[in-house]
Amino acid sequence: MNLISKKIKIFFFFLLSVLAFAQTLSSNLSKDKIALGEKVTFRVSVNNLKGRDVISMPKNQLMPFHFEETKDDITKTFDNYSRTIEFQIFDEGKYTIPPLEFSIDGEVLKTIPYEITVYNPVNADEQISDIMNNKQVELGWKDYWEMYKWYVLGTFIVIALLFVFLGMFKNGVFRKNNKEKPLVHKTLLDLKNLEKKKYAENGNFRMFYVELIDITREFLTKQYHIPADVLLTDDLIDLMKHTNKISIENEKVVEEIFLRGDLVKFAKTFPTKELMQKDFGEIYDFVERSTVDIEAEHLREVH
Repeated sequence: MNLISKKIKIFFFFLLSVLAFAQTLSSNLSKDKIALGEKVTFRVSVNNLKGRDVISMPKNQLMPFHFEETKDDITKTFDNYSRTIEFQIFDEGKYTIPPLEFSIDGEVLKTIPYEITVYNPVNADEQISDIMNNKQVELGWKDYWEMYKWYVLGTFIVIALLFVFLGMFKNGVFRKNNKEKPLVHKTLLDLKNLEKKKYAENGNFRMFYVELIDITREFLTKQYHIPADVLLTDDLIDLMKHTNKISIENEKVVEEIFLRGDLVKFAKTFPTKELMQKDFGEIYDFVERSTVDIEAEHLREVH
């Protein structure tokens, strides 16, 4: 009996020792049902650090991109780390805060996920009643003229301008070569503008991949006539693999970068500057090579 009691004491001593040296992560969401634009507070704290550093996403980049962050405060002491984020959501629906990662000397701790319901506080069925009954007033033609003269004059001006423009168009004033710039050229300009924002140099992973993928989705939609702007990443990849519109080389580039972009947007991976520059260069080359895909598609249609 004494042996059993001794083992129990040793077990509890070991358990208390583990708990004494382990870090504890906790999180809290102030409200899970909010009105449009209402501010919500999300807090994360880590205790028992004993001087160890906590690594997470940079300020104003921890929450999903459709959350509008208004404050992101981080407080760090020898034993404690706390992060307080205020945010707003401006679209109705249900949103999820995924498990967020905090790394402590290589050990990754995750918060629990939260679901938020956003509703419109305005009741569309609410009836607004007048405080007192309206009075009927007799109006003459002068009263009506004063009320509507600017509408009448505006209508005449619009009609006159319409005739002027029609006459100018008929006489060839606007008959210039207004052909839009080729899609490839426009997309390459969009990519160069993205490069000028220096997201890679500043470590802004999320915005870099959000804008890079948005530009690529728009290009895929217009150049290859596939609904890339509405499909989820997995569905888009599956569609590309079952069509012959995109070469295997280009398909592989899109698949790899889109999957990596999803991981970055939800804080599941932290790319290096070199990797971001490599992904940018591969998308740029893919856009330039796309004309070969289009020519091959035309040849298939002819035969």
